[in-house]
Amino acid sequence: MVPFPAFSFVPGDPGVTNMSVDSTTFIRTKTASSGRPPVRERLSAFLPQLVLAPSLAATFVYVFVFAAWTVWISLSNSGDLPDYSFAGFHNYAELWVNLRWRIAYTNLFVFSALYVIGTMVIGLTLAILIDQRVRAEALFRTIYLYPLAVSFIVTGTVWRWLFSPTTGIEAMMHQLGWASFKFDWLVQREMAIYVVVLTGIWQASGFVMALFLAGLRSVDPDLIKAAQIDGASMPRIYRRIILPAIGPIFIAVAVVLLQSAIKIFDLVVALTGGGPGIATEVPAKYVYDLMFQRGQLAEGAAAAIMILVALALILVPYTIWTNLRQRREATRG
Repeated sequence: MVPFPAFSFVPGDPGVTNMSVDSTTFIRTKTASSGRPPVRERLSAFLPQLVLAPSLAATFVYVFVFAAWTVWISLSNSGDLPDYSFAGFHNYAELWVNLRWRIAYTNLFVFSALYVIGTMVIGLTLAILIDQRVRAEALFRTIYLYPLAVSFIVTGTVWRWLFSPTTGIEAMMHQLGWASFKFDWLVQREMAIYVVVLTGIWQASGFVMALFLAGLRSVDPDLIKAAQIDGASMPRIYRRIILPAIGPIFIAVAVVLLQSAIKIFDLVVALTGGGPGIATEVPAKYVYDLMFQRGQLAEGAAAAIMILVALALILVPYTIWTNLRQRREATRG
C-alpha cells in the first residue's frame, strides 16, 4: 500500500494557486458535462409556472369551459333545468323576434356610444385643466376620483332620488317657487335612457381623468418647451403634440369603457329598473330575467352569447392591434 505523499501548503505558493484553479475548472467542467443545472436553479425557473398554475386553471375553467357550456345550452331545449337535447338555432331566432330584446340591444348601442364619448370628453377636459399645475391639485384629483369608490347600486339609488319628480331637483325647484320647472326625464320613455347615460358618465369621468392625466404627464417636456420657443400656443401644442403622443391611451380607455358599457346591469337595476316599461332595458338585465325570473335557460344562454359576441368584437381587434404595435416597436428597436 503506497502512502499518499505529504504536501506542505505555503501561503503565496504558486502551486497552491494553480491547484485551486485546476480544481474549480474541474468542478465547472463536471457540472457542464452533466448537462443539468443545479436543483435550486431548476426550482427557481419552475416556481413562476407553479404559482400561476391555479389561476390559469381557474381562468380556463371559468372562461373557456363555461363559455362552451353556455353555447351548448343555447342550442338545447333547456327550460328551468339544463336539457342537453339539441334544438339548433331556434333560441336565437326566438330571441331576435322578441321586442324586449331588440329594445335592449338598441339601448346598448345608444348607451355605449354616448357613455364612451361623453366620459372621454369630460375626463380629458378635467385632465387638461389639472395638468396646468393648479393649486390644490391633490384635492381636485380626490374629488374627481371619489365617484369611482361608490358602487353603481349606490350611485343609481342616489341619482334616482335626484331625478325623481316628487323628491329630486324638480320638487326642490317647486319649493323655491318655480312652479313651471320640469325635470321628469326619469318617467319619460324617450328620455330615461339619457338619465342612465348621465349617471354613468358621472361615475366614470374621474377614472378616465386619472388615465389621461398620467398620459399627459408622460409626454417629453422638451418637446413642449421646443414648441413654446417656436411661438406655438398651448391649445396648438395640445392639439398637435400632446394629444397625438397619447393616442394609445385613447384606444385603451375606449376599450375599457366599452367593456363596462356592454356589461352594464346594476346601474340600470338601481336607477330605473329597466323602466318606464321596458324603455331602459339592457341585455345583461334581460339575460338575468330570462334565466332567474322566467326559467328560460336556453334563451337566456343565447342572449348571453350575443353579449359575448359584442365583447369579442371589441377585445379581439384591440388584442390584434396591441400585438402588432408591440412587434412594430420591437422591430424598430
